[in-house]
Amino acid sequence: MRQLIGTHLKRIEQMCKFSFIIPIYNRPDELRELLASFVSQEQVEGIDYEVIVVEDGSTNDSEDVVSVSGLPVKYIVQENTGPSGARNRGVKEANGEWVVFLDSDAVLPNNYIHRVNEYVDNTACDLWGGPDRSREDFTIIQKAIDYSMTSLLTTGGIRGKKKSVDHFYPRTFNMGIRRELFNQLGGFRDGMRYGEDLDLSMRALENGGVSALFEEAWVYHKRRVDFKAFFRQIRQSGKARIVLNRYHPGTLKLVHTLPSLFVIFNVAVLLTLSPVLYSILLLYPLAIVVDVYTKGGSLELAGYAVAAAYVQHFAYGLGFLEEWLFPKTN
Repeated sequence: MRQLIGTHLKRIEQMCKFSFIIPIYNRPDELRELLASFVSQEQVEGIDYEVIVVEDGSTNDSEDVVSVSGLPVKYIVQENTGPSGARNRGVKEANGEWVVFLDSDAVLPNNYIHRVNEYVDNTACDLWGGPDRSREDFTIIQKAIDYSMTSLLTTGGIRGKKKSVDHFYPRTFNMGIRRELFNQLGGFRDGMRYGEDLDLSMRALENGGVSALFEEAWVYHKRRVDFKAFFRQIRQSGKARIVLNRYHPGTLKLVHTLPSLFVIFNVAVLLTLSPVLYSILLLYPLAIVVDVYTKGGSLELAGYAVAAAYVQHFAYGLGFLEEWLFPKTN
């Protein structure tokens, strides 16, 4: 293990309140911006925390980024094990009462740690999660994907909602859990590369844990930079939903089948060769255009948002059907 110590925060070997754990794989530029947002935190006096970066077998590592960050980062280098293994390794090195997981493509607003600390002090819970947002300097494709991932007109609208489906399941782009509970659960499931955060949250609730949504503890979350990468990501999410139901029978809900039904409906309508039915298909993209435009977005953004919504539905729906009909994923 390589460990680089800065001067912005004191190094804490004894128990601290928060251990922020960031797995990284070949994304030094993203990590640079995330660490800079730690340096910019306000109202953090008296809040003891540490930052742990786990370099998960990268060929383009982040050691130089960490060394000049101004933070006392615990920098751990290991062979590639995937996100679950990297996060588990980070927790082994953690001293915090709470372990907080962040994706490397997240950026913290200046009052994030202060808000998290206030929530933790005033909320009876064992694990929590916060929402994600877009930022003005994101590309138009990233903004369109953000719309698709958060809008009520897509299944993305169930993210970051207290009453979204049944229970609130925190996600690792912005998630905290008591370290004691995490260790009792055995950490993230070994070898699970997709849906591992939902699996951990489900196991926590099944074992009596209480989850909470910290609505104002949001992060800026960069999305994929093109639709091809977005499709690959969401397709895996669709497959993961079937896998999660194998581990946790009864957690599959009607809302999870909507993208697959959307795919089947669209294909069926196209095969009818009926202009009347084709016109029905136009209602959904029209609703998205109106929604984006009335919220202050440009027509260009509205067009990209339509594309992002269709990519999301088809990717998730096809992944869901693929894993259901031809199970391959453990």
